[in-house]
Amino acid sequence: MSDRVTRRAVLHAGVAATAVAGAGGLVGCGSRSTTGDDTPLQFWQFYAPQSLSQPDLKAQNQWFLDAAADWNARNKTKVQMVYIPNFTDPSNTRLATAFASGSGPDIFLISPGDFLRYANGGALFDLAPFMTKEAIADFSPSVLSTRTIGDKIFGLPMEVEPLAMFYSKPAFEKAHLSEADLPTSWDELLEVAGKLTTATQSGLVFETTPGYFQNFTWYPWLWQGGGEVIDPQTQKATFDSPAAVQALTLWGDSIAKGVAPRTLPANGDLPGAFREGFAAMWQSGIWQVAGFRANQPDFQYGVFPLPTPPGGKPATVLGGWAWCVNARGRNPEAAAKFVVESIGSMSAASIARVATWCSVAKSDMAPRKSVEAHMAASGVFTKDPMLGYFRDKILPAGRSEPRYPPPLYKALSNAIQNVQSAGANAAGQVRVAQGAIEAFLETYDGGSLR
Repeated sequence: MSDRVTRRAVLHAGVAATAVAGAGGLVGCGSRSTTGDDTPLQFWQFYAPQSLSQPDLKAQNQWFLDAAADWNARNKTKVQMVYIPNFTDPSNTRLATAFASGSGPDIFLISPGDFLRYANGGALFDLAPFMTKEAIADFSPSVLSTRTIGDKIFGLPMEVEPLAMFYSKPAFEKAHLSEADLPTSWDELLEVAGKLTTATQSGLVFETTPGYFQNFTWYPWLWQGGGEVIDPQTQKATFDSPAAVQALTLWGDSIAKGVAPRTLPANGDLPGAFREGFAAMWQSGIWQVAGFRANQPDFQYGVFPLPTPPGGKPATVLGGWAWCVNARGRNPEAAAKFVVESIGSMSAASIARVATWCSVAKSDMAPRKSVEAHMAASGVFTKDPMLGYFRDKILPAGRSEPRYPPPLYKALSNAIQNVQSAGANAAGQVRVAQGAIEAFLETYDGGSLR
């Protein structure tokens, strides 16, 4: 299964109709809290336990199992890792349905894009009382802010995942292109993609599957032109803008000009697509570094920042998953202690654990200052120059992934799909989305949108 599916693509907005329908579907859930229950707390995620052959996935599987084993060796209340097949598949409603029926897991992973669905429904447990002030301050403020409402912390990020443009050096060489030809503008991006496009090779790949992940990958192109979906201060819809029109147009033009595909090459497997010559440039995230390192160590690839429009500013988006606790689980207090001790305390073990995740099991930027310092002291950024490049050249232009409720996400997704896949007029789709967002905001009552 591709990294695109197994690492980032989250539950489809249609799940909201099953699970939330706003916030009410979660508010009505009954509590499962019990006393004297020896049943292990369940941690739903998409990493472990699994029987795997790929080195990178095996390392990630073992990292999760080790986190539980370390806790279980020291505590009466145990934690059990529960692997959920297709956890991130847009059509999989298992997590949302479990919460709607009052049987949600005790601990689970969510991304910022899906955060408000659960936070607005009262399903998340505040972790702040279990953390020291030093530990809270250790987290990157921008990364932690997408998991907080007021002074309540409803999720601890385990990673930071910026996006960039990956490119195949063999494909560039065959097209008689060099690093001097790496595009820095949108026009150059399409021009170079045209030179790289052949009968069997897409010059450029943007995400094509509708879902939170596609929206996630599109946001930087909006931000580069100064566009916003929601004004962070006024909380009013500001999507109807030239920046939104040009960002949608870029994606539509890439297909209209024949340089980008309508479906993902190699089923979304970026390293495999590069190896087989199916793609030459691909917008994706830092997690691909681990994929190349483990599965294609000899393949020559490169990375460059996302090109910008005329008058635009560099921008990328910072994704990543967070550990959350079910407020109506069997033992939220014990679950919170497990989460905080594992990835949110100032202990040497906690810091080293997150550093191992970000540099050995996976390839990510650190969500905490102490973790980045640990990685630097361990020589991570010199031993793996690509991680150093992401830290120095990609991360500084990063902005945290927005947290938008399902109706708002869906309005954006429709606009992206209609322009990209159906060739619809970008300005018209922006106006339609603006109207849908404004209508949603008239009755919205929940966490701030940012």
